[in-house]
Amino acid sequence: MPIGLIALALGGFGIGLTEFVIMGLLPEVAADFRVSEASAGWLISGYALAVVLGALGLTAAVTRFERKPVLAVLLVLFIAGNLISAAAPDYWIMMAGRVVAALSHGAFFGIGAVVAADMVAPTKKAGAIAIMFTGLTAANVLGVPFGTMLGQAAGWRSTFWAITGIGVLALAGILALVPKTGHGGTSPGGLRSELRAFRSGQVWLSILVTILGYGGMFGAFTYIAFTLTEVSGFAAFTVPWLLIVFGVGLFIGNALGGRAADRNVDRTLLVVLSVLVAVLVAFALTAGNQLLTIASMVLMGGFGFATVPGLQMRVMKYADGAPTLASGANIGAFNVGNALGAWLGGVTITAGLGYTSPIWAGAGITLLGLGVMAFAAAKAHAPTNAPAPTNAPADSVGSATNAPADSVGSATNAPAASVIR
Repeated sequence: MPIGLIALALGGFGIGLTEFVIMGLLPEVAADFRVSEASAGWLISGYALAVVLGALGLTAAVTRFERKPVLAVLLVLFIAGNLISAAAPDYWIMMAGRVVAALSHGAFFGIGAVVAADMVAPTKKAGAIAIMFTGLTAANVLGVPFGTMLGQAAGWRSTFWAITGIGVLALAGILALVPKTGHGGTSPGGLRSELRAFRSGQVWLSILVTILGYGGMFGAFTYIAFTLTEVSGFAAFTVPWLLIVFGVGLFIGNALGGRAADRNVDRTLLVVLSVLVAVLVAFALTAGNQLLTIASMVLMGGFGFATVPGLQMRVMKYADGAPTLASGANIGAFNVGNALGAWLGGVTITAGLGYTSPIWAGAGITLLGLGVMAFAAAKAHAPTNAPAPTNAPADSVGSATNAPADSVGSATNAPAASVIR
């Protein structure tokens, strides 16, 4: 295994920690800046929206540059943002720091995945990408709970100082250990070629499923500290341990969801989203029971993150020939979902609906995602009237639509924009 993958994973760990650790510290941050719970939640929503801008804007802007220095610059941006957050004297400076750090998020994972794949043999590319994304998983399983503990023991700012240090270590690792070019056999093809992926209707449907399917779980999770302390009756010091429970579910769900998606991505997403809706409804109904709350935390983490591999795979499947920008766009979609869920959860709390209302809102959003997924799957597998080409192998990429051949009806003579496939 190339040691440069560890540097990429460390960068992913720091970025994942920045995104998620504030959830466990939201009460402390709100009290320090003397803002409402909903206003504090905007530190999460603002980060998520800035990720979208970075995932699309920055990735598009740097497709023609050498990838290693781009990754280094993105980590410098990440370090600067967390430095601002750690030293922020007021709420709006804190928001600015969150935005600066978030701009690096989507581009780092989108470009880093391509670099990771180019560091190994063709038969090991998926494993290399998985190692990089292990950093993001570890951030949720270990980083968030222990970051929350640190913030509660030494002040929430100490957590952001620690994340800044992780960013410095990751930058040093990228500079020392990642290959000089990072291009391998897949050098950037330019913005125009990357944009071709978005002619596929299935790419857009997949992105919408990502926004709704992941956003529902995230909306329920955003205000989880308030739910646990105000509804379930847990003491504040137990919140980090409960986040570890959530992280265990996340780790298991992410692994099993990836294996299932390798066999049948659409069926996996339909089943997992269906169960996730049921889990969120059950959690909202039983949040006053501590034992059932713990069970719900495990299941919410497991089924919530079991969607992630499949959602990413589905976009890549239909984004033929444009891995970098399509990958970055879907990471942006995850964070649009984050912002949507956090915003809607804040709205329900502000409306006086209680601290279980974000969970109900999350169930509703996820149900919408399930509906879109069912529509997308039906369209992908619906037969077409056009005959399949006789001069191409059955598993080839067919037609002017650039749709993958394993979506039934691989080729038509219609313009790509007119067919949702």
